[in-house]
Amino acid sequence: MDAIAALDEIAFRLERELAPSFKVKAFRRAAAALDPLGDDEIAARLADGRLARTKGIGDTTLTVVREAADDQVPAYLQKLRDRAEPGAKAASPATGPAGSAATRIREALRGDLHSHSEWSDGTTSLELMAGTARWLGLEYLALTDHSPHLTIANGLSAERLTEQLDVVARLDAELEGIRVLSGIEVDILESGELDQSPELLDRLDVVVASVHSKLRADSATMTKRMLAAVEHPRTTVLGHCTGRLVKGSRGTRPPSDFDAARVFAACAAHDVAVEINSRPERQDPPDQLIQLALEAGCLFSIDSDAHAPGHLDFLGLGADRAAANGVPVDRIVTTWPLARLQEWTASKR
Repeated sequence: MDAIAALDEIAFRLERELAPSFKVKAFRRAAAALDPLGDDEIAARLADGRLARTKGIGDTTLTVVREAADDQVPAYLQKLRDRAEPGAKAASPATGPAGSAATRIREALRGDLHSHSEWSDGTTSLELMAGTARWLGLEYLALTDHSPHLTIANGLSAERLTEQLDVVARLDAELEGIRVLSGIEVDILESGELDQSPELLDRLDVVVASVHSKLRADSATMTKRMLAAVEHPRTTVLGHCTGRLVKGSRGTRPPSDFDAARVFAACAAHDVAVEINSRPERQDPPDQLIQLALEAGCLFSIDSDAHAPGHLDFLGLGADRAAANGVPVDRIVTTWPLARLQEWTASKR
């Protein structure tokens, strides 16, 4: 087995399990250390002991490399493969009518409109995020790093976003088998304005608008703020609309209070998709709000909100929630063919 592939797969699977970042980084560091070396050089360094002294290689990663070099599936990787994998594409589909619907939605998903890279608060490069999305079989991925107001997440200034657009265009031209879309997860400011210049928003394929601050504001204030963002002509997707956290290392957080009926009516009127955020710690919106958005006639976008390559495989969890709530496949924009999706996003420019 290829040693670098084994290390990358371990990192991917650890990310999907939301393992501590230091564990993931150890395997990604080791893969990066091996990357400049050919198979012969790796074998030579294993044989004479130099690999153990190579920067970036530790005891655990050395064992993985040694087992891969012996044409074995490394035990560490096999253990991860053997674990239950709820929400992953490799997992067994649920049974019964709901399970059949979940399988149909999972199989229909073509893309992901919400992902992050090391340019803001993600952990890896744009290239690795897009390459992993292609490996998972996605036809398109929007790279949507944070906007400047969210300083805690290293949000992109206008200058940095402009620079990133050039990188994304190059990556899209170079990568075969996947379309890399430009985008942003733009903060909805307290005024309801979007946290980036209109000129730059006009250049983007996808604009995910999300609230990240003052989440405990009263209902009237939050409703006014969200309506202003939904009514903005460049908003494509309303991201994780309640801001809740139901589990995970950051603890729990209750959903924001807002007039969901008015906000979803505005989404339907302005052709803005309501995000079904697939992150297991968010599960946002709650089921009752998915039902309300469905009744309002909204479109939906099942997105991973990935901050690492392994998180891209969370899409199955979002598909399960959409199926459980009876969301029709055709109302999910991330099941649309690329041409239809781009026609929709272009209508907002």
